[in-house]
Amino acid sequence: MKRDYGLTMRGIIKNSDDEILILKRHPKSRTDPDTWELPGGKMEKDEFFDEALVREIKEETDLDCNVGDLAIALQHDYPYKRTVQMIMYLDDVEGDLKLSDEHTDGKYASIEEMKTLHLSSCLKKVLEKKNYVL
Repeated sequence: MKRDYGLTMRGIIKNSDDEILILKRHPKSRTDPDTWELPGGKMEKDEFFDEALVREIKEETDLDCNVGDLAIALQHDYPYKRTVQMIMYLDDVEGDLKLSDEHTDGKYASIEEMKTLHLSSCLKKVLEKKNYVL
């Protein structure tokens, strides 16, 4: 079976305590329902990757930000699609967190706390590849 590729952009937003913003996927989500993930999403046609990330962060969290450095890029496959995931650090984050209906919860968590949560398959892979240092 042929599986198309997609590019997914995700962002690392840290608070003053060095905790990372994670969002809980909706239980009816097609991919990794009811799991915690980094904010972000798929690129749209003819969109630059940094613009896609800023747009996705705004849509999902109502936060404004600038794209910083690359944290990691990796391939992550699902049964119905293949993705390249680019995870970027986000800078100059402003605004108050307000979730879209794609997610049921959002919070800042330490890496140690994340180890105890039900994480998305991609976030688990990122943490493992980065030796739990973001």
